[in-house]
Amino acid sequence: MKLIILDRDGVINHDRDDFVKSPAEWVPIEGSLEAISMLNHGGFHVVVATNQSGIGRGLFSMESLNAMHDKLHQLLSKVGGRVDAIFICPHTAAIGCGCRKPAPGMYRDISQRFDARLDQTPVVGDSLRDLEAAAAVGAEPILVRTGKGEKTLAQGGLPPGTLVFDDLAAVATFLLNREAD
Repeated sequence: MKLIILDRDGVINHDRDDFVKSPAEWVPIEGSLEAISMLNHGGFHVVVATNQSGIGRGLFSMESLNAMHDKLHQLLSKVGGRVDAIFICPHTAAIGCGCRKPAPGMYRDISQRFDARLDQTPVVGDSLRDLEAAAAVGAEPILVRTGKGEKTLAQGGLPPGTLVFDDLAAVATFLLNREAD
C-alpha cells in the first residue's frame, strides 16, 4: 500500500497564530487540494495527522473541527481527491500524551489501522514536531516551506534525510515522478 501522511495546518490549509477555529477560517493553500487529488490518482492513500490543541484549550469544539473536516472533504471531492482518514490529538502539551506530535502515537495508530509499515512512508509537515514524529517511526520526513516551514527550516535541527519542498504540490510532483522512475 502506498501511504502518505500529511499534517493539516500549514500543509493543506493556511495556519493561524490564533488557531484555525471554524470552517470560515479553514482556507486551503493554493494547489494543496489538487496535490492531494494527484496523489490519490497516483495510487496513494492520504491520511491526515494533526495536533488540535485548540480543543483542549476550549477554543473550539469537536463539532467545529468536524465541520472544518467536512469542508475539506467537500472541497477535495470537487477536484477529484479524497482523504482516507483524519487522526487528531485534541490534547494540550501539558497533558503529556503519546499522540501529540512530536510523540509518534498518531503515526503508530495509522500504521495499525491501515496495516501498513511506516518505514519510508512520506510524512509531510511544516514544523519540527511533524518531522521528529516521522523520524521516530522510520518514516521519510518532508518539510514544506508553507505555514511555519520557512521558520522551521531557518531554525535547523531537521532529522537526517529530511527533504524540503516549496509546498504540497511540489511534494506530490516529486513523489509521483519518483514512483514513475
